Amino acid sequence: MPSRADIPILQIDAFADAPFTGNPAAVCLPGTEPPAGWMQQVAAELNLSETAFAWPSGDSFGLRWFTPVAEVDLCGHATLATAHALWGTGRLAKGEPARFTTRSGELTASQAGEAIQLDFPAEPGEACPVGGLAGALGSEIVWCGKNRMDFMVQLPSAEAVRRCAPDLPRLAKLETRGVIVTAGADDDRFDFISRFFCPALGIDEDPVTGSAHCCLAPFWAERLGRDTLVGFQASKRGGFVRCTLAGDRVLLGGRAVTIFSGMMSVPPPGA
Repeated sequence: MPSRADIPILQIDAFADAPFTGNPAAVCLPGTEPPAGWMQQVAAELNLSETAFAWPSGDSFGLRWFTPVAEVDLCGHATLATAHALWGTGRLAKGEPARFTTRSGELTASQAGEAIQLDFPAEPGEACPVGGLAGALGSEIVWCGKNRMDFMVQLPSAEAVRRCAPDLPRLAKLETRGVIVTAGADDDRFDFISRFFCPALGIDEDPVTGSAHCCLAPFWAERLGRDTLVGFQASKRGGFVRCTLAGDRVLLGGRAVTIFSGMMSVPPPGA
């Protein structure tokens, strides 16, 4: 079993071109899969939107993601951060794809110049009634849909997305991971804008959410008539996600920056 000094931990800004932008994730690299309860305790202690745990598993890596309060089925920015960590620490050779076994099936990450490209499942939303979402979001809703994880709502304009100030306690009572709000672009640097609220998982607003773009990419590809798009997530930190719809998969591209690295001082039970 690994010793205390054998468990590196890093904090990495994902979907970021510079430090202190994009979405921060912690990445823990144990030698074997730790107990779920310990992983949840670590995630609560670090209190970032996601903490990823990756360990060698055959010719790939096991990968699980935890918010401060719960495990999730899919996370883009922490997967991008994990791949960046594996290459940065020499666990994977430069240019070698990162393969992950997860609760959402096999996911891969590859290097594309200075960027990283994730191969994720498309998660299109199906139209559904608005219900109480308009009141909870405090905005007119143009379209409402839902996939296996989230609600997604189209607002009238990019400015409406930026101004959106939801009733977070009401959103926390929804039986979904979170709510994506989106609109068409008002800036030639991107094709659509979004924000993501998930108070039920202890995150009022996530800075840049890769997995949300698994729903956003098919939605906007259909409406804009092309499969390659750039999304901008308009949180306080903000970040761009490059999206390519490829059948039932979505390729998500972005960069990552390591902020710090160290060693875990509390090993998993039995380590």
